[in-house]
Amino acid sequence: MKDYDNSMAIQMRNVCKHYPHFDLQNISLELPKGSIMGFIGPNGAGKSTTIRILMGLVQQDSGIVNVLGNQMPTHQIAAKWDIGFASEDMRLYKNETIQWHMDYIKSIYPTWDTNYAKQLVKRFDLTRHQKVKGLSHGQRVKAGLLLMLARKPKLLLLDEPTTGLDPVARHEVINELMDVLLDEERSILFSSHNTQDVEQLSDEITFIDKGRIISSENKESYLEKWRRIRLEISSDKQLPSLTGMVEQRRSGTQAIITAKSFSENMAETYRNCGAHIHSIENMTLEEIFVSEVQSSRAFNSSLDAATTGDNMNKGAAA
Repeated sequence: MKDYDNSMAIQMRNVCKHYPHFDLQNISLELPKGSIMGFIGPNGAGKSTTIRILMGLVQQDSGIVNVLGNQMPTHQIAAKWDIGFASEDMRLYKNETIQWHMDYIKSIYPTWDTNYAKQLVKRFDLTRHQKVKGLSHGQRVKAGLLLMLARKPKLLLLDEPTTGLDPVARHEVINELMDVLLDEERSILFSSHNTQDVEQLSDEITFIDKGRIISSENKESYLEKWRRIRLEISSDKQLPSLTGMVEQRRSGTQAIITAKSFSENMAETYRNCGAHIHSIENMTLEEIFVSEVQSSRAFNSSLDAATTGDNMNKGAAA
């Protein structure tokens, strides 16, 4: 990548990957060093495929991928020394103990921090000499995170790491990940469909659906811009379609407007149309995510329908 930005932990440009029943389409994203990006999408959206490409486990069909200054997958060996990967279904040797795994990882990675590993054992309420086959799901997830965190990677790629954890275990994991970011050079890409975890942890948010990135912004920008407007207007009057309006739902005289770029001018326009505004509400990240996905799917469906219609007209003309 000729113009690689050294301030970025991850840069992806126009990355595509084709499978028989799924396409990753023109993925472009950037993760600044020292940041946490929440990578949110429904199951099957392309989150895991994107992470596998970043790891060099899957080669993209086209596009450019740079991780920690290393072009992938060409320089994946150099990159992997500084990448930590964790997922909820990580496999450990079931007949070996947590301590055995710690010694094994220590023998490979010179960055292993023994004191930090001992702290994590205590914080995660793990028993070092317990065999993996006797661990609960939550304990296995925490053991995997311990093995990854204690070698101090510069970039953490987390693929649904909190799935299946009870509330206490999730809290422990999230708190530890927040502590990791005290080092301003370390970065996290946090893939999840659990928006509560992402909202608590991330400062950058990227939404992905059906292999396409549909939106990517600073978390605070999302929360500041999106609003739900509840209003009342005579049933014989029409509400204008304003720039930034994502959805309008009406039932009799009641209406609910979802806006992705709210301003007081929008509210004033509705008042000038004769509407009485009952409330202007902030939206949660989950509500924003659902609205983004629904809006994107509706847009792509209309686009596909228009393309199909054009092709049919061309065929008739021929």
